[in-house]
Amino acid sequence: MQLPARFQTLPAYAFPRLRELLDVHAAGGPTIHMTIGDPRHDPPPWVMDEIAAHAASFANYPSNDGTPGLRGAIAGWLARRYGATVDAESRILPLNGTREGLFNAAVALCPEQKAGAKPVVLTPNPFYQVYAVAALAMSAEPHYVAATEATGFLPDFASLDPAILDRTAIAYVCSPSNPQGAVADAHYWRVLFGLAEKHDFRVFADECYSEIYRDAAPSGALQVAQEMGADPERLLIFNSLSKRSNLAGLRSGFAAGGPRTIAALKQLRNYAGAPLPTPIQAVSERAWSEEEHVAASRARYVAKYGIADQILAGIPGCTSPEAGFFLWLPVKDGEAAALRVWTETGVRVLPGAYLSRDVGHDNPGRGYIRVALVAEEDEVARGLTAIRDCLYA
Repeated sequence: MQLPARFQTLPAYAFPRLRELLDVHAAGGPTIHMTIGDPRHDPPPWVMDEIAAHAASFANYPSNDGTPGLRGAIAGWLARRYGATVDAESRILPLNGTREGLFNAAVALCPEQKAGAKPVVLTPNPFYQVYAVAALAMSAEPHYVAATEATGFLPDFASLDPAILDRTAIAYVCSPSNPQGAVADAHYWRVLFGLAEKHDFRVFADECYSEIYRDAAPSGALQVAQEMGADPERLLIFNSLSKRSNLAGLRSGFAAGGPRTIAALKQLRNYAGAPLPTPIQAVSERAWSEEEHVAASRARYVAKYGIADQILAGIPGCTSPEAGFFLWLPVKDGEAAALRVWTETGVRVLPGAYLSRDVGHDNPGRGYIRVALVAEEDEVARGLTAIRDCLYA
């Protein structure tokens, strides 16, 4: 039985593609994994104690909308981090990780038509593939907007045809961006919110890398929206504990937006969602309330930026990012480069084209590889040295 036609246009997921490319060949050395963004820093030491302390509540159905304590902790973090005032009762919904929210928000909020035609969902290119899958699931038209060096590695939505913008229902933005580590500044957000108001669409801001940065903390979409007095229903932000607190396996994040937007997400969850188990909510409440473990982890990533800068010094385009934990390294052909690095050194990296969509004859990720800086510092150094000596010597 075939998939619906709307899903047949979706490229294969990146990591099965990578296994097909690499695993039929022997490694050229001890394996070093630098493909997936799976944080390997230690999580906070108290996680298991919190789960044990609340373990009895596994016997009960958890709160669908999130416990008051967790929603309050998230609202408190938004106030400390961005100076943003958000009502914890009506404008925050805890999530089973941001991927759940990024998909379900499209289900809840994408209209069947926009401007009398099929709605458009804007996504950066390269992109996190759930953006496109969410659009296709709603029979919307994904429109891939190149995020290249020429655009500061962020999508230039303002350059789009007004007819496309008039049909747009949702614009996904990832800042700091995956894979390039670019940061949307306040001007970028102001321009985007102006477009959203003019053309009547929502902005979905994926900010899960917001707490990993080199120098200054990145601006947040909610912060800028409140400063300019934007309609709160125009914006939905997503964040999680996966990268911030090294708790990817906890599957805990949140969405924050306008009251009507959050009400629609809650209504969908009533029928088709799954709230976080109460012990997980207890851990999450404490994690959003603490910053010491976040600062310690961030310092390690900054040290890894330094390692990358030293090892890759002098190689054009090979610089560590403003934020996030990926390197986006230029090569002639990403697939050929990934295969060469694997067969000659044993280092696994991801071809950039696997994160991007062909538009016409162009794929903005084809000339790149993505390298994750999540391993221990000495392993990162060994992997980057091998990549340098293999591809750039």
